[in-house]
Amino acid sequence: MGIFNFFSKEKKETLDQGLSKTKESVFSKLTRAVAGKSKVDDEVLDNLEEVLITSDVGVETTLRIIERIESRVAKDKYINTTELNVILKEEIASLLAENNSDSPIGFDAPLSNKPYVIMVVGVNGVGKTTTIGKLAHQFTKAGKKVYLGAADTFRAAAVEQLVIWGERAGVPVIKQKMGSDPASVAYDTIASAKANNADVVIIDTAGRLHNKINLMNELTKIKNVMQKVIPDAPHEVLLVLDGSTGQNAFEQAKQFTKATDVTALAITKLDGTAKGGVVIGISDQFKIPVKYIGLGEGMEHLQVFDRNEFVASLFE
Repeated sequence: MGIFNFFSKEKKETLDQGLSKTKESVFSKLTRAVAGKSKVDDEVLDNLEEVLITSDVGVETTLRIIERIESRVAKDKYINTTELNVILKEEIASLLAENNSDSPIGFDAPLSNKPYVIMVVGVNGVGKTTTIGKLAHQFTKAGKKVYLGAADTFRAAAVEQLVIWGERAGVPVIKQKMGSDPASVAYDTIASAKANNADVVIIDTAGRLHNKINLMNELTKIKNVMQKVIPDAPHEVLLVLDGSTGQNAFEQAKQFTKATDVTALAITKLDGTAKGGVVIGISDQFKIPVKYIGLGEGMEHLQVFDRNEFVASLFE
């Protein structure tokens, strides 16, 4: 089946449904782009460029995709418009493969460290705490022992929400009183998780972006305190972005990658938007792997991102 391998029917249905608004938008634009044309020419390519940019793929990534298609057209001399969808799918998958060579790793995969520490960052309102709850559920379902740390101590709602998600997932949440030192919460969480032989520790952090220096200092302090318990923690810094904000997600990614060493991305709320193209652009522009995508409200609606499955679903 080539690079677009078969994957579970349930996962495929969730992906297809979650991307339905983006698919509908992209396909209607593509149909207009090739209307009345039998072959891919300059006008079709100009129209395609507009389709990709208005689908929130981003200007730089769009231009790279167009260049690849132009070279295919030049090499093959004649490409009809019915082949365009296939070529587009192949070139986007190829582009993502170059920028994100890691294979998708499922929740049941062996972890490189025990406990494996994930520090989660992102602005308030992007679905950060919800994503943590869903991660906890998925790891627990895969047989892993999970601890959560409520280190966003500046918002009572954030701590309360994490406790609720912890109860849903059936995992302990380590917390302190409002206004406590976030680094102290992180320390307590990791120490407790280590003492109780946990597999995964997920630390929530505050989502303020108004002052990058303060944010950077706070995240650095949390990391330093973590390392008193586990020298190489955190093993992953996961940035959560709201896919429905389109280009604003690019800006958030830019700010957070300046503030801390982001190693993985989770892009949420793709089910309620036609801006799913943002996944392609962000993955390409920041050279940071998109590890998870959020496709709905349910606990099962957070999926491990597989670029081939994603592109196959988007252009099916």
